[in-house]
Amino acid sequence: MSLPVFKAESSVSHLRTGEQYVLTGPEARHAATVQRLGPGEMLDVVDGDGHRLTCGVVSAQKDQVVLTVESLETTEHRAPEITLVQALAKGDRDLQAVESCTELGVDHVIAWQADRSVARFRAERKDKQLEKWRNTIITAAKQSRRSLWPVLGAPVDTRALVRLVQDSPQTQWLILHEQAQRTLTSVLRGSDQEGGISPGGQVGIVVGPEGGISEAELDQLTAAGARPVLLGPEVLRSSTAGAAAVVLINAFTGRWA
Repeated sequence: MSLPVFKAESSVSHLRTGEQYVLTGPEARHAATVQRLGPGEMLDVVDGDGHRLTCGVVSAQKDQVVLTVESLETTEHRAPEITLVQALAKGDRDLQAVESCTELGVDHVIAWQADRSVARFRAERKDKQLEKWRNTIITAAKQSRRSLWPVLGAPVDTRALVRLVQDSPQTQWLILHEQAQRTLTSVLRGSDQEGGISPGGQVGIVVGPEGGISEAELDQLTAAGARPVLLGPEVLRSSTAGAAAVVLINAFTGRWA
């Protein structure tokens, strides 16, 4: 059975076997009062930067759980690194996409306010909205037992997204679009005339909102260097398209080897 995972407040890379670590705050309360972990039981502590402590519980109180480090493990970034650019969507479908893609191993997440996004970032609520995205990443990363967590980037509108694509030519940007002529699988197989995805590089997936990516956005992103790709014959929701693309990339590039 997998050990429960708890979030460290800061990096744990400096700790060594036999040393003690004290879990505090909400994570300690969850361990002690919700999961009722007691002396002799085991748990994992991760810092989100790729470091995992496997620890034994020495003592557990409401706001403090004292642990002894049994082992330390470091996780490196897998290649290619994957960035998810997820358009804002109504009904928390954007958060569903972020949750799934976090579980599937993406490295970076960027919120995109597209032309046709029904949901919008409001100046007075922007920080609170981004906090929901951040908490979704944390919850999904813990559930999937990740020690290296996705980085939530600054949100972008279409102009900023176009600039991002232009300024990062080392990333192979793929726009998921239902009218694209090339399929994602052909790109991944390397049978695409423009070449496949480099296993050691970086790839960005751009997912539109419920109403789709506008023609103007598609033209601008394509001109900036992104490529439209087709997932398959079915038209997927904004909440599932990104996850489907990540699964294919994981399988074809060896990230799941």
